[in-house]
Amino acid sequence: MYLLMKSYSTFILAACVLLLHAQLSSAQQSDPIKDFRLIAHRGGVVDSTAEENSMQALEKAAAHGYWMVEIDVRLTKDGTLITHHDNTFKRSFGVDSSVSSMNWSGISKLRNAKGYRVLLLEEVLKFCKGKLGVMIDNKIRGNDTAIWARLITLLKKYELYDSALMIGTDESTGYFTGKIRLSCTRQQLEDNMRKPGYKPANYYLFSGNITKDESIWARGHGILAIGVVNAWSFRDGDVMAKARAQVESLIAAGVDCFQVDSVFEPLFTR
Repeated sequence: MYLLMKSYSTFILAACVLLLHAQLSSAQQSDPIKDFRLIAHRGGVVDSTAEENSMQALEKAAAHGYWMVEIDVRLTKDGTLITHHDNTFKRSFGVDSSVSSMNWSGISKLRNAKGYRVLLLEEVLKFCKGKLGVMIDNKIRGNDTAIWARLITLLKKYELYDSALMIGTDESTGYFTGKIRLSCTRQQLEDNMRKPGYKPANYYLFSGNITKDESIWARGHGILAIGVVNAWSFRDGDVMAKARAQVESLIAAGVDCFQVDSVFEPLFTR
């Protein structure tokens, strides 16, 4: 009887060890960013094989499990909506001409050494449908409501309108308020709260320095809080170390949604 019990205990212990090993292996193989909602800055996962705002970057963002992509929207001379970060094409293509000075027919022919080309906004939205949400970084000057209406029509066409976020401009804020959720500082949010018709769903808190107090405040008011971790803000020293400190600070504050440069993706592995 003793030997039987001892064998049974040994079997149970071995089974527990195997189960624990399986759980650990499963955790190690799981999606490293599943605990966070990440928004890929500059149009997706950007690396040595994928340019910013490119189809390759979008494909990688979807494959890596990102929640959204942040896309830079500009307007050509002939009124075509495209995705491109800079005001000119010099950095990407060596062409020192502004986006607003060129027609789409000329822009569509631009290629760099890796074959990268400028994408139409509609191409990006078509890819994102059912795969990724979108954060629109509106880089179009002025307040041409006909253009804004076209943008909204495209978002609706690809079923991205209801979840869309926007980094807006002062000129277009009035038009987009109540249509697309707009980025704000805490002070802007507090100012908006005093205005007639205020709704928390119209805005989101957007900052690289969200404190625990601000995180609790935003949650209590039903406001989405998005932390920002962008490489451009770490100009000197050990960029990765500075980014890690900022990520840890934001997570400690209770933030679980981030707009990030994809180079910082490893910092979100628990």
